[in-house]
Amino acid sequence: MTLIVDEDAQLATRNVTRLSVGVAVVLIVLKAFALGASGSVSILASLADSALDLAASLATFFAVRWAAAPPDAEHRYGHGKGEAMAALVQAGLIFASSLFIGWEAMQRMFDPRPVSSGYWTVLVVLISIALTGWLVWMQDRAIKRSGSMAVQADRAHYVADMASNAVVLIGVISGAFLAAPGLDAAAGLIVCVWLFWGALGLLRGAADHLLDRAVSDADRIAITTAVLADPRITGVHQLRSRMSGAVTMIQMHIDLDAKLSLQQAHDIIVEAENRLLAAFPRADILIHPDPRGGTHHPAALASSEPEIPAMDNASLTP
Repeated sequence: MTLIVDEDAQLATRNVTRLSVGVAVVLIVLKAFALGASGSVSILASLADSALDLAASLATFFAVRWAAAPPDAEHRYGHGKGEAMAALVQAGLIFASSLFIGWEAMQRMFDPRPVSSGYWTVLVVLISIALTGWLVWMQDRAIKRSGSMAVQADRAHYVADMASNAVVLIGVISGAFLAAPGLDAAAGLIVCVWLFWGALGLLRGAADHLLDRAVSDADRIAITTAVLADPRITGVHQLRSRMSGAVTMIQMHIDLDAKLSLQQAHDIIVEAENRLLAAFPRADILIHPDPRGGTHHPAALASSEPEIPAMDNASLTP
């Protein structure tokens, strides 16, 4: 059984990615003006980050549209991993941005330059923080409706931007009003480290999806508990799970009485699928019935996930 993500959720995702691109363009224009007026290295760092934000947001813009496409002859499981690919691109861009900013900040620490037009620059940074905060709020709403991994990665990037803009604000104030341009360069270096750390998190998340990492132990226990809520199902084995974009892929074998008719077994499986969909609304579920006490194929058992507690009804009985 497959649940198609509703059109409203897809629309929310498309709209917020369009908004993300627009905000990135506005921030680039504002920060380019501030850089020309001030010469601040922390503004330069923030501008470079916003330029890569635009590239990342464009990648997300196209990825969520491609990932929402229905399965076809070449992609029978759909296109959900396109979102993980977009997150991987974002991580690479952020790594590149952090290295550039770190290099420029180190140069300016040994060769400090004054920061001018402090009032204009501070105003631009404050506007940037406000715009980014509004975008993150809109992304939160879209994520609650769609569960999009690509939008989550984009949101993580912009949350880091808000923190880095706060550091930039400190650097600009230090360079323009406290006659301490070295602090401006140090602020750029802090932004570099922050971006690098954020990129590592994005890389781990994208790799988990692309390499078909299983869902958490808590989710696996929730899966088996939901299935075994029906006493006619006496066991769960060969459980496999993975993520494909916002969709949770779940496969398993269940033990049923060998005397049940095909129609009765089918009805039990449908009820189990509905219980799973109540717990995992965006799930693609495949359940295979086995006669109770039957022999399971060794190769299939070897490829299943490690066993966890609560794998049969006997163990669930108080």
